[in-house]
Amino acid sequence: MEETVFNGSLAEAVTWFQGRTALVTGASSGIGYQVATALGLAGTHVGVNYCKNREGAESAVAEITAGGGRAVAIQADVSSAEDVERMFGELEAACGQRLDMLVNNSGQWMQRQPIVECSDETFDQMWAVNARSVFLCCRAAARKMIAQNEGAIVNVSSVVAHSGGGGGTVPYAAAKAAVNTFTRGLARELGPHGIRVNAICPGVVDTPMTAGRIKPAAREAVINMTPLRRFGEAHEIARGVLSLLSPACSFVSGTILDIDGGYITR
Repeated sequence: MEETVFNGSLAEAVTWFQGRTALVTGASSGIGYQVATALGLAGTHVGVNYCKNREGAESAVAEITAGGGRAVAIQADVSSAEDVERMFGELEAACGQRLDMLVNNSGQWMQRQPIVECSDETFDQMWAVNARSVFLCCRAAARKMIAQNEGAIVNVSSVVAHSGGGGGTVPYAAAKAAVNTFTRGLARELGPHGIRVNAICPGVVDTPMTAGRIKPAAREAVINMTPLRRFGEAHEIARGVLSLLSPACSFVSGTILDIDGGYITR
């Protein structure tokens, strides 16, 4: 695909997505689902990655295809190098060799527990799913994008990467902080190849991952600390991701974008 010269109109930015290829990890629910379907309905060929929730991934594919788009569900544990290699191979078989966009959304929260009670296994799991997965997928994507001299990557981090979390989730927060640092460093490394790398830090968002895990008192406290006085919605986060992927942000790289309703974390 030839490079598109973007002249600044919003309509042109939307048109840019048509016929391109994207991979979204953790796309069977929540933020990833909204990102994948938004890309697909904008005309992008989408690889909808899932680990266990096949039904959710197939639902995203059905929604995209019903809207005239093209998508494929791909199972992979993105913390596994072998699975990631297979996933990229399946995406290429379904959508062609080119990869224009990667969204590293896959992640896993943890139950609050003091660090003195945190097991090695819990720490390793937080690091594998939330940080190692970003490294593995970015490495695979970069190999394709460098050959194209073009590409855009968005990594999904968290506001707790700034603050260390509210206590009891230090391994999760540390893994997300690593994502932010990795994003900035990779933007420097890949920029000369025409590849932009950014991250978003969502605040607390109403998704299946948060449902039932935040007690009413904690929910009220977060809302009171958020100037917009509510939780975010997954589709609102997706809009930020698509903006960073699009040529509307063609000179934006190495940026960590907070999408948190003004939530104070630093």
